[in-house]
Amino acid sequence: MILADCGEPVTGSDPADTVRVIRSELRLQALDFWLRNPDYLADELVTKVEVGEIDASYLSVARHLLDDPEPDLRWYPMPRWHFGAYEAIDDAFSLLEAYGLAALGRIGDVSNTVCSQFFLTEAGMRAAADLAGQPRLSWYTEQVKLVHLVAGNDLGSHLKQRQYRQAEYAGTELGVHIGPIVERVRERLDGLDSGAHSQGGSAILMGPPRTGDDK
Repeated sequence: MILADCGEPVTGSDPADTVRVIRSELRLQALDFWLRNPDYLADELVTKVEVGEIDASYLSVARHLLDDPEPDLRWYPMPRWHFGAYEAIDDAFSLLEAYGLAALGRIGDVSNTVCSQFFLTEAGMRAAADLAGQPRLSWYTEQVKLVHLVAGNDLGSHLKQRQYRQAEYAGTELGVHIGPIVERVRERLDGLDSGAHSQGGSAILMGPPRTGDDK
């Protein structure tokens, strides 16, 4: 689902039968972190509302991510290593490759991989569309749309920098799972609600959501 919604279109030099690609494992890991941690995703939505990049209606989406039982069931923390949230994805991606849903490309050689690229095949895109129509799995479809909204087209290094601004994220010891920030995000939302009430319900005014390139 991440490759389908957050990947970029392939070019003529990419492998045949592929349609989307994420050209950096750093970006893929950052996107995966927000998918697996709804509270951090909610905090990003709040920040984007505050700076006027998306509509204030997303505040209710952020609160839903904190209060609805479904995101809590999907919470799946990641450990922090030297470059931030990281979990080996070789086994999971190998499974996608085995079924012809994805393909891994590497720039460099076996002893010195400069960059890994993660491709979604045509079969993988069809599978993603099928998952979107299944009630038990469509949650991921909607969640990935929010991940794409907050990430935009930023490079993986930029996404990691944004995540490191969270004290809980940055302060986690190496190898330890990054802890939740639910209560702090809820306090931010409550503060915005209080400000809106004190100003007659118009504390935040802005235009429609922007989902384009935010590099």
